Amino acid sequence: MSHLLVIGASQGIGLETVKAALAAGHRVRAFARSAGRIALSDPNLERFPGDALSAPDVAGALEGIDAVVQALGVPFRDLLGPVRLFSDATNVLVPAMEQAGVRRLVAVTGFGTGDSRQAIGPLQRLPFRLVFGRAYDDKDAQEMRIRRSSLDWTFVRPGVLTGGPATGRYQVLDRPSSWTNGLVARADVAQFIVRDVESRDHVGRAVVLISHALPL
Repeated sequence: MSHLLVIGASQGIGLETVKAALAAGHRVRAFARSAGRIALSDPNLERFPGDALSAPDVAGALEGIDAVVQALGVPFRDLLGPVRLFSDATNVLVPAMEQAGVRRLVAVTGFGTGDSRQAIGPLQRLPFRLVFGRAYDDKDAQEMRIRRSSLDWTFVRPGVLTGGPATGRYQVLDRPSSWTNGLVARADVAQFIVRDVESRDHVGRAVVLISHALPL
């Protein structure tokens, strides 16, 4: 079993990844500013309060770690202003991982990041740009910084996120020609992340995850 560092572990996909990794028997270091409030009980869970923009915090969190899951998010209200969290945190994380000799990174970005942006359908393109444009420009910078690294990375690009339990019926779209937007449960994304950390099937690749396609 691996020792995983989950950055952004207090909510969303990060929290679901913590749950899925613990269920699979991994040791998990849950990193977030509010990590102390994570309401889970498991002997393999370590809560690690820290700031993803702090180099000392990140370096300390990497000690003894086998793989990192970067699952950062910003509140909806922050999408209307400049967004720098994804790229700034990655500019801290990547050199810290290289220095620590931790090579495996799974980074959660999103459908519409990087070369998947051209797969956004015409009905979705304008509202996507208006609402998520600033955040996804920053996610582009995040992915570009990781691509320039020496790490064994995978980009996980989920579609529109939903709640609820894992279904296990999601699609892993790993060819650009197959990329399309759709709905997917956060718990299913987490399930894929944990499996891919174990299998390393998509090192150096980006995948889109959906359960049900949306109209183009």
